[in-house]
Amino acid sequence: MKVIQGVLYGLAAGALWGMVFLAPRALSAFSPLELASCRYLSYGVVSLLMLLPLWRGVRGKLQHEDWLALLRLSLIGNIIYYVLLISAVQLVGIAPTSLIIGVLPLLMTVIGSREHGALRLSALAWPLALIMAGVAAINLDVFLYAPDPANDSAGWLVKLGGLACAVAALLSWTWYAVANARYLRQHPRFNSHEWSLLTGVCTGVLALLLALPAGWLALSVPASAERDWALFAGITVAVALGASVLGTGLWNAASRRLPLTLSGQLIVFETLFALFYGFLYEWRWPRPFESLAMLLLLGGVLWSSWLHLQPNEPLADEMPV
Repeated sequence: MKVIQGVLYGLAAGALWGMVFLAPRALSAFSPLELASCRYLSYGVVSLLMLLPLWRGVRGKLQHEDWLALLRLSLIGNIIYYVLLISAVQLVGIAPTSLIIGVLPLLMTVIGSREHGALRLSALAWPLALIMAGVAAINLDVFLYAPDPANDSAGWLVKLGGLACAVAALLSWTWYAVANARYLRQHPRFNSHEWSLLTGVCTGVLALLLALPAGWLALSVPASAERDWALFAGITVAVALGASVLGTGLWNAASRRLPLTLSGQLIVFETLFALFYGFLYEWRWPRPFESLAMLLLLGGVLWSSWLHLQPNEPLADEMPV
């Protein structure tokens, strides 16, 4: 029952997090700094308002190490990750970016395979093979349907820069997912909701610093540029509430209930929903290899979830973390 709840929480978080891939595409006229600062300022304000009624109980549990951990997690897992992701989406598109982020389940499984309560990698070989095949299918689709580089006005350097941003975003999210899950398990004095709100407040403080260069960039844009500020405000606030407030809370709840080998694979739902939202935005059906990739990724996650429900599967030896 605990695993089923964790999987459902991870599924819901993935559905909300998939929105972050669509926002940069819909708001391509705005810079990554503008999008990130607005999103996380909104996230910080909402988190602060929701934290105030709980502050008396939370304050007594907070220690110096908690603030340092929150600042690290907020900076790397929110600010840096989102700026890199926005840059990647705007430079190379939703599909290649979500593809690279989709490698995260493999990294999480390898990292978490030696932790207490985790299945051995050998037991997860076939589910992981399905996920790898899904990633390969998305790669094949990208290469088959990519525009001719010789006629692409963006140029190779722009594409390479976008791919580099996507890889860097993958690395920052991997660190965040592992560090956040471990910290929550090692410090159970906070529930998922409290930790999510504290993360939001710290992220909002960091976003204040980000707002300075973002404001300078906004002032430097020519007045003749077509920038829909109403759409910008609506989307960024929606992403702040949905992906940051609700999504982070749901993910923290999933992290408490699942070992890293499983919780890491559930992040694949973010990739699937990002692709789905991208198809809706472009108003088209997925191509054959895109459909195959989604089926393989989903099949691998469901298979892994089923294996974690089996009581007789051998567990990895416990290793200090």
